[in-house]
Amino acid sequence: MKELKLIDLGIAGEGCVFRNLSVPELVEFALERGEGRLSDTGALVVETGKYTGRSPDDKFIVDTPSVHDEIAWGKINVPIAPERYEAIKAKALAYLQNRDVFVFDGFAGADPKYTQRFRIVNELASQNLFIHQLLIRPTDEELEDFTPDYTIIAAPGFKCIPEIDGVHSEAAIIINYEKREVVIAGSGYAGEIKKSVFSVMNYVLPKMGVLSMHCSANIGEGGDSAVFFGLSGTGKTTLSADPARRLIGDDEHGWSPDGVFNIEGGCYA
Repeated sequence: MKELKLIDLGIAGEGCVFRNLSVPELVEFALERGEGRLSDTGALVVETGKYTGRSPDDKFIVDTPSVHDEIAWGKINVPIAPERYEAIKAKALAYLQNRDVFVFDGFAGADPKYTQRFRIVNELASQNLFIHQLLIRPTDEELEDFTPDYTIIAAPGFKCIPEIDGVHSEAAIIINYEKREVVIAGSGYAGEIKKSVFSVMNYVLPKMGVLSMHCSANIGEGGDSAVFFGLSGTGKTTLSADPARRLIGDDEHGWSPDGVFNIEGGCYA
């Protein structure tokens, strides 16, 4: 597997880059660095601090000419100026100087025709473990020439200053579709990484003729697929976990004329 250095990620300094580590290695790093503890069952337990869930008021999309007319701007899709984004990104990268970082290179989209390559750069080993378990893991051969379609930089220890940075709080989740980048600052909630991947896929897939859906899905022995729509917490995962049917996935999916597939990873029906 090709070795990465901080400078390859746009970060200065002498810190180490730990790329695509195994689960035991990431758990060991998380414990050594005081990011969490082991439960009685051996699971890694992490307290995410101030942010224990997604912070929708802190999410922004960079308003560039190439995407301006493609976004339904409003309360959900809040614009931020490119110069604001560049300033925050520069500060986040400066914050990561001389620090060890954890990189996961992997794939979103179970159908190879629609797969997107993601590089996740994490300050925390525990967050890298989270995304390692979520996305499709490449083979060693695929990692040799891996070139990301999108890069996500997650630096929860870097706190924004709203009065200076033009954001709403110390946290900011900013997607730059033109540069194919996401910067996540100030929030230790790993779900922001997951939702950033989904946001990118929900932007990319319709351009490829795919309907992206917030739903769970499973498949029967006869090849019949069932799709369960609903708001978060209404039972999609529970309904899709029918022991008599095979799970496709419990969260985000895409539909094309070929069938239903899991946006995160998993099987294809």
